[in-house]
Amino acid sequence: MLCTLALLSAIAPLATDMYLPGLPQVSADLSADASSVQLTLTTFMAGLAVGQLLIGPLSDGIGRRRPLIVGTALCAASGALCATAGSVEVLIATRFLQGVCGAAGIVLARAVIADRTRGDTAARLFSIMMIIGGIAPVVAPLAGGAMVDPIGWRGVFWVLTALAVIMLVGVIFLVPETLPAERRHGSGFGALARNARYVLRNRRFLGYTFAFACGFGALFGYIAQSSFVFQDMLGFSPAMFSVVFATNAVGLVGGNIVNARLIGRWTPRQLLGGGVTALLVASVALTLVVALGDDLRWAMLVSLFSIVTSIGFVFGNATALAQGEVPDAAGTGSAVLGALQFTVGAVVSPVVGLAGPTSAVPMAVTILTMAVLSALSLRLLAR
Repeated sequence: MLCTLALLSAIAPLATDMYLPGLPQVSADLSADASSVQLTLTTFMAGLAVGQLLIGPLSDGIGRRRPLIVGTALCAASGALCATAGSVEVLIATRFLQGVCGAAGIVLARAVIADRTRGDTAARLFSIMMIIGGIAPVVAPLAGGAMVDPIGWRGVFWVLTALAVIMLVGVIFLVPETLPAERRHGSGFGALARNARYVLRNRRFLGYTFAFACGFGALFGYIAQSSFVFQDMLGFSPAMFSVVFATNAVGLVGGNIVNARLIGRWTPRQLLGGGVTALLVASVALTLVVALGDDLRWAMLVSLFSIVTSIGFVFGNATALAQGEVPDAAGTGSAVLGALQFTVGAVVSPVVGLAGPTSAVPMAVTILTMAVLSALSLRLLAR
């Protein structure tokens, strides 16, 4: 079940990383500029945010299993619509739909774990789930880079559709209902409002949630611009870009592995603080490297690897700590966590491309800003 939940929560990296190597091809095929193509990332993130806000609170009233099955099925259907889009405007719209439907897997995977575990156990399970799910950002860009030339970006979306079908089969056979009827709060507006107040009035929950979301903003600032920076600025081929991108993803997985092993020696709160501090230091280093210019390719690669690796200590711990603050409304808490996460991602995506495909300055400044906000959230709200 944990493997299935990990795959469900991996819909975001799968649906972004697999077609990142094909973004220049999308731009050429649909006669769209880089900013418009990057909007396909923005609308996907926005769809994930909206979908989680709808599905998470709903699941607190009717259970986890039914929304998970329906959402995963519709995610497969929306993937086929993306594959057949005839213009960038249609692709932008269908990516939003794909995000809304794919949100079910992300928000409910967290809620299922929160239904059954607390504290150190939850933090360890979230880290293990992210290790399993971390295979996605390792394999996805490599697979995408290998597939873009022979089958094109449309073929990549057909592959994503097939993966969604496989996830649906896994949900049907391996994921039981984890929220019994006696723990449900009703599905009416009044129940949803009560759950929302319960979650949003918890300052520590908000602190951990903002730390998580801003950490994701730093990661997505790198993801959204990496294809253009590595290929157009640093001159990497699509295949080499995929290798570098996958190497950084290995750093993310490695961070989660080390984090899972350290839980018990240190608390999730201590490990989260260390991860945020490392993220801040590496972000400052990247900004200095970009500001100095010249031929600092390797320094930039090392800084980005350090940033991505440090985030491995942020996600699992922040998720467990946030969900642990709102045990009586795990679906709503997961929805707020995920909605803020992908709202930040949607905002970051176009910002990092403001200076065009040959400048890394907006990316570096955005990552640094997100790191600072993550540290402040942890320091000021989650005390």
